[in-house]
Amino acid sequence: MSDARRPLPAETELALRTAVDAAREALDRTDASHPLDALPLLRAAQEHLTSAVDEAMAAVLVAEGGTIRTAGALAGLSENAVGPRLARTSLLGAYGSEAGRVTAAGVERARYDLEEGRHRTAPEPPHRPLRFRARRSST
Repeated sequence: MSDARRPLPAETELALRTAVDAAREALDRTDASHPLDALPLLRAAQEHLTSAVDEAMAAVLVAEGGTIRTAGALAGLSENAVGPRLARTSLLGAYGSEAGRVTAAGVERARYDLEEGRHRTAPEPPHRPLRFRARRSST
């Protein structure tokens, strides 16, 4: 990683802090002696931690000069898993491709725009809960 650190937009730091705080709150409310009640809180904490990891990876790439491979390795992810997750971040969401991935070219553009004071922010995506879909009918 490069020694030149870039300042992050305030929204990026806020997004990371908010996700970490929300995960912490969900974990604090979890009572391990009541697993039925704990499961929804643990799931919420996991979703917030995933968001925090994604925002932190984006920050490593843009502010710290890291590579997609390095950010993925630090997060325990393969390089191919990083691009779509970066596309969901406040920092790099506006720099994703039509395929919904952020590539090295998108990261470079975001760095340049940030240095020039023209950083673009992604519109807030609508929250869509994951739904189970059967692969085939059981009949």
